[in-house]
Amino acid sequence: QVQLVESGGGLVQAGGSLRLSCAASKRTFSTYTMAWFRQAPGKEREFVAAIRWSSGLTYYADSVKSRFTASRDNAKNTVYQQMNSLKPEDTAVYYCAAGSAAGSRMRERNEYDYWGQGTQVTVSS
Repeated sequence: QVQLVESGGGLVQAGGSLRLSCAASKRTFSTYTMAWFRQAPGKEREFVAAIRWSSGLTYYADSVKSRFTASRDNAKNTVYQQMNSLKPEDTAVYYCAAGSAAGSRMRERNEYDYWGQGTQVTVSS
């Protein structure tokens, strides 16, 4: 089992920044991709970004590209998401996920076996 614990959410004004963290209890051969998803009220959970532990390669949803940056610290088993130029439409619960997704499948929720509890991000206008 892999436990994921997110932190760093909060309330910020539009145009502001937040940094989310996701600490994993361990890394396994089947959890080499870490991802961030988000879910706004009344909407489905959607892909935001993904990062590979080994290479650090990152992938982003078009809606956050150039504003959000995913990174990782392998020594701490922690991934981060720096969110800049936040907009009210970024308001959601943000979830960290771990799995073996690759290529275009990284955008699919079903590709991830482990999920964190979520952290609320609220962007006021």
